[in-house]
Amino acid sequence: MTLTVWIVCVFTFLMSLTDTLAYCMRLSGIRTGQIAIAMSFVTSTLLVSRLSNMFQAPLLGALVDATILSTDPSKLMVLETQFRYIIFFSFIAVIVGMILTPTMINVFEKAIVNFQNHGSMIRLILKGISPQNGLKWVQLIQLPRFNHLKSISLVGIPKTFLLLNIFVTAIHGIGVLCALLAGAYLPELRSTALMLSGIVNGIATIMLTLFVDPSGARITDQAIHNKRPKNDVKSVIFFLQVGRALGMLIIAQLTLLVFTRYVMVVTQFIANWAI
Repeated sequence: MTLTVWIVCVFTFLMSLTDTLAYCMRLSGIRTGQIAIAMSFVTSTLLVSRLSNMFQAPLLGALVDATILSTDPSKLMVLETQFRYIIFFSFIAVIVGMILTPTMINVFEKAIVNFQNHGSMIRLILKGISPQNGLKWVQLIQLPRFNHLKSISLVGIPKTFLLLNIFVTAIHGIGVLCALLAGAYLPELRSTALMLSGIVNGIATIMLTLFVDPSGARITDQAIHNKRPKNDVKSVIFFLQVGRALGMLIIAQLTLLVFTRYVMVVTQFIANWAI
């Protein structure tokens, strides 16, 4: 892989890792009784993902432009392979996120409590990075243990939204890549193809809005009001993360070209209709 691809993979890793760890906020919010603050922390945490995307996007565009400018047809296959590496790094990030989950639940729990005391995100960050608090953060490190899985159960948890989550995360993860790849195959229409990334991500957004997010929120609210065990939220987090991993490892890889062709067909249709 070239240096550019490696850099894109690193930013992709950060984006996927942040999204994976955002699930931890639910359990931290329940444990502290501050679910509203926990949910606001999700937005703050996802700033890492947004910043990573800001740097990643032009580099992805550069890869496509380099492919288009090349006269070697085999470069299209190289670009596809590079995109598959990028998807694989998303999968690795999910696995790392699952390993870090027990630690991050403790960290977020501590951060929520401190935020209650300080009332300022800036103060919280400055206090968190101060050298005297370094040992306190180290003490929050907790590696996953096999006995943690004993409390994980599918009993009482809707299965449909967990299955849909697999497809949602996979489709959402490859939407832009499919549009870029379609643009490489149709260089004369690449602007149209790139603008059509939403027809892939839109499918994921609809599924997320109608089926996945509401079910997860319902379980969280029921746990807050003691209508179901708090371990159910822990189980939901685990299965959402597993679903994300399966989605990026299998579904995203299998459907990359499928949705690329889909974008290409729509692109050509729009081009013919506009003319």
